[in-house]
Amino acid sequence: MGHGTDGSYRLDEIDRRIIYSLMTDARNTSAPTIAEDVSVSGATIRNRISQLEDHDIIDGYHATVDFEHADGSLMNLFLCHAPFGDVEALARRIGTIPGVINVRELMGGRMNLHVLAVGTNTSDLRQIGRELATLDVEIEDEFLMQNEHDFPYGPYGPADDRRREPLADSISLAGGAEVVEVTVHEEAPIAERTLEAAADDGILEAQTLVIAIERDDTVITPHGDTEIRPHDVVTVFSPNGTDEPALTGFRGPDGTTQTATRLT
Repeated sequence: MGHGTDGSYRLDEIDRRIIYSLMTDARNTSAPTIAEDVSVSGATIRNRISQLEDHDIIDGYHATVDFEHADGSLMNLFLCHAPFGDVEALARRIGTIPGVINVRELMGGRMNLHVLAVGTNTSDLRQIGRELATLDVEIEDEFLMQNEHDFPYGPYGPADDRRREPLADSISLAGGAEVVEVTVHEEAPIAERTLEAAADDGILEAQTLVIAIERDDTVITPHGDTEIRPHDVVTVFSPNGTDEPALTGFRGPDGTTQTATRLT
């Protein structure tokens, strides 16, 4: 998974897909929905979201309100200039003005503060303009907002419309061993077989242990007579790591290597 040192955090593929999904529709997107899309467990997604929030990469979830539809209110964008050294402090003060709903700081250019405000009529908006002037902010221009459109960040989404190879989540252990969470491919050799049969047929290596199976939000403790099914999320102890044949039985017939994410 994404990790770093000294407070940093490096995003990996799973993190990016989570962010893309939440940017697309955070209100109607659940951890199981994202988990199905990237082929990891719901618990993994929930853990990743918590870490993204803890590292301030996801810093909140905000409702987008159409004020015109709500009560006929107007939205106005003020393009303002503030002294360079005062921009951050002024942005915080502007946020206390009644009717202001968003303040954006820009690093360059003369119009280095964009202020979005809501008023029931033009008189309300003029009053907000007067209050901006009292804060030593110059209004360079202003516009009534018609529409605003939000889109997810494309590079964090799927490469194309096809379902990607499942992503694998893993923990590296001493000696090159790993505990790996892998989704069973529909045409995997181990699919529809019991663990005992898979071991007898050489599909499951002798030193490879299935620790847990997640199926339909239920965690199953595996035994020899437990049958592995397509789309099961299986936690496997692999003594040789994810680059060895230990996981071949869980993959499709083309043997495509899955992306492995190490938790450190």
